Amino acid sequence: MAEKALALVVRGTDWSETSRIVTLWTRELGKVRALAKGGRRLKSNFEVALDLLTVCSIVLLRKSSGGLDLLTEAQVVERFPRLRHDLPALYAGYYVAELLADWTEDYDPHPLVFDEAQATLRALGHDPAATGLRLMRFEAVLLRELGYQPALEACGVCGAAVAGRQLAFSMGLGAVVCGTCQPGQRERRPLSPGGWQALRALGGSGEEWHRDWDPAVRRELRQLLGQYVTYLMGRRPRLLPYLGS
Repeated sequence: MAEKALALVVRGTDWSETSRIVTLWTRELGKVRALAKGGRRLKSNFEVALDLLTVCSIVLLRKSSGGLDLLTEAQVVERFPRLRHDLPALYAGYYVAELLADWTEDYDPHPLVFDEAQATLRALGHDPAATGLRLMRFEAVLLRELGYQPALEACGVCGAAVAGRQLAFSMGLGAVVCGTCQPGQRERRPLSPGGWQALRALGGSGEEWHRDWDPAVRRELRQLLGQYVTYLMGRRPRLLPYLGS
C-alpha cells in the first residue's frame, strides 16, 4: 500500500550501481528504511531529495514481510544551506541525524520529535553562540518523547524534594539524587544549582530554556547530556566529540 509522508533524510548507503538504501525519519510513520531504485543515477526521479539532512515529501510502498520498503517518489521540501558554511552547526546536524537513525525504533512516530529536529536544523547556523544550546534542547525533547526524561524534582532514591540541595545526577536512575543518597550510586556526576535549573528548562514545554545561560552551566549540561545519552544507547555517539556547548 502506498503511503505519503514528510521525511528527513538521516542516512543513506549505496545498494547497487544504481540504487540506494535510505533511512528516513518521517512525521507520520517514524523511522523507515527504504530502497530507492535508481537513486544513484545522476538524472533519477529523486534528484537531490535524498541528500543527507534534506526534508522531502515521499511516497513509499510498505512491505508486509519485514523487508525494506520501496521508495517511489521524493521531492525536496526544505534544505538547510547554512549548515554548509558553519562546521559546528554541520556537526550538530549530523548528530541529530545519528540519534534519529540509531536510537529510535522503526515505525514509532513522534511528531514532536520531527518538528523539533526540523526547528533545530532551521536554527543551526544563524547564531554560532546558540548552536550548542539549540542542540541540547533537541536532546531534551528526544529524551522526553522516548520516555527517558530526567526526573528532577525529587531524589530518585528517597523521594525527598531536591530544590536548593547538593545534587548529583544518576545515569542509572535517570534522576537527581540528594547528598544523603549519592554514595550508593555509581553512575553519577555532580549537578550544580545552575545546571539543575537549566536542565529543567531544557525539558520543559515553554521558552525558558532559551536564556543566556552561564558558559560553565552550558559546558556542564553538554557533558551530562552526552554521558546520559551514551549510557542509554550503550555506546558513545560518533559525533559527540565534535559538539560544543
